[in-house]
Amino acid sequence: MTDHPVAYIFNGQVLDRTDVPVMPVTRLRRMTIDHVSGGGSISALFAVPQGDRFRMHTVLCDPEREELAVLAADVDNAYPALTPDCWAANWFEREIFEQCGVRPTAHRWLKPLRFQPQAHGVAAPLAGLADFFSMKGEEVHEVAVGPVHAGVIEPGHFRFQCHGETVHHLEISLGYQHRGVERALIGGPDRRSLHYMQTLAGDSTIGHTGAYCAVLESLGGIQISRAAETIRAVAAELERMANHIGDLGAMAGDVGFLPTLNYCGRIRGDVLNLTALLCGNRFGRDLLTPGGVRFGLDDARRAKLLQGLDEVEKDLQSAVPLMFNAPSVMARFEGIGALTADLGRRIGLVGPAGRACGLGYDVRNRLPYGAYRFDTVPVVTYPSGDCFARAYVRWLELEQSLAFIRRQLSASGLESEILKACPALQPCSLVVVLAEGWRGEICHVAATDRQGRFAFYKVVDPSFHNWFGLAQALRGQQISDFPLCNKSFNLSYCGHDL
Repeated sequence: MTDHPVAYIFNGQVLDRTDVPVMPVTRLRRMTIDHVSGGGSISALFAVPQGDRFRMHTVLCDPEREELAVLAADVDNAYPALTPDCWAANWFEREIFEQCGVRPTAHRWLKPLRFQPQAHGVAAPLAGLADFFSMKGEEVHEVAVGPVHAGVIEPGHFRFQCHGETVHHLEISLGYQHRGVERALIGGPDRRSLHYMQTLAGDSTIGHTGAYCAVLESLGGIQISRAAETIRAVAAELERMANHIGDLGAMAGDVGFLPTLNYCGRIRGDVLNLTALLCGNRFGRDLLTPGGVRFGLDDARRAKLLQGLDEVEKDLQSAVPLMFNAPSVMARFEGIGALTADLGRRIGLVGPAGRACGLGYDVRNRLPYGAYRFDTVPVVTYPSGDCFARAYVRWLELEQSLAFIRRQLSASGLESEILKACPALQPCSLVVVLAEGWRGEICHVAATDRQGRFAFYKVVDPSFHNWFGLAQALRGQQISDFPLCNKSFNLSYCGHDL
């Protein structure tokens, strides 16, 4: 990539919009494909209106260099698709076609992702109204699940093509939760913008709000205090712990192992209560704000946090190994929904799903930010890529999060200089912020206009990368394995749909 114009930036570095190289789309295509085939990844790929054309932006992550590359190209109504040579671009290109009407030629399956209206006013189709992949043959049958599911769960549609009990293809259709968050952010920030981020994916409040705050702080040219960075990191790891514990319990429930299911349900509540100790809200709402955090941490509450962590760890040591030591559980976890490292890399898996395939990528370690710049979190991986690996990686990450929070809480002065005023945003600028949410890489890309308002704002939730991984994991599996595989990924419908 060094032979071509590329804007290399660090995580959270501000770039003048005129410094983003605009190149022919064929060159952008080739550079993106070469980057991914060389071990890099696509953090974002999207298009925005640019006069009577559209400007395509690509954000490429190079974890070895600890840098991001930003590329751009102007396109009209079509361009040569990346997907045939770069599977990780698949859903990004479907999104571009849906939003802008710009066709990636040679892309084979341009179904809507969110069933939203296009930028030039084309009406949105009804959610779920689309062609589905189908198979024909003796004893081949189709099973449709959702969008309405049993219990309290978000809507999403799953279409299985089966021969007997064996799944040959799973197609996932989402979009029922689309709220138009990215469009609503244009012209901001305003008093609603922070609320959008806190509710973008309700179980990732800290992850997305932290990325949004970092965007504003970078564009405003301020560095928040060390105490605020510490509290943000503690809240992020508590969010990771609560969700990993809930997932381990749910996976136990999917194979009928009730002791760990019941234990983890209660322990997850204990971790949520520790987050409430920070700010009064179990999901961390209103803790993070541009310029720092709203609540400091005095010695008394810090001591309660440490005591609570000790109790959580003690309970986890009883509940989780109990599951891993049960032969009946391992018989259902091992070898189920396995993905290879090569496939995971080609389709762009992130987070625990990727690390369970042996992919050693974690934003906290490779492109560190905030408190993670001073305290490295080791990357934990497992090579088998199956449901067991996705459970075991969560267990290892729980241990790392516990140790990290304890180290952070050993600092003093966590109730002073926790909030600074956030000045006006730099005009005509662009910034990319990556954060490691509990599901994986969160990417926020923001650009300002001449008045310092958002010209566009792009959010890529980790679920956007990983839904296709779930579809691949079901191939060749028994359809009865779907609940377990689905929970082993535990992806967000609303985080994908925005």
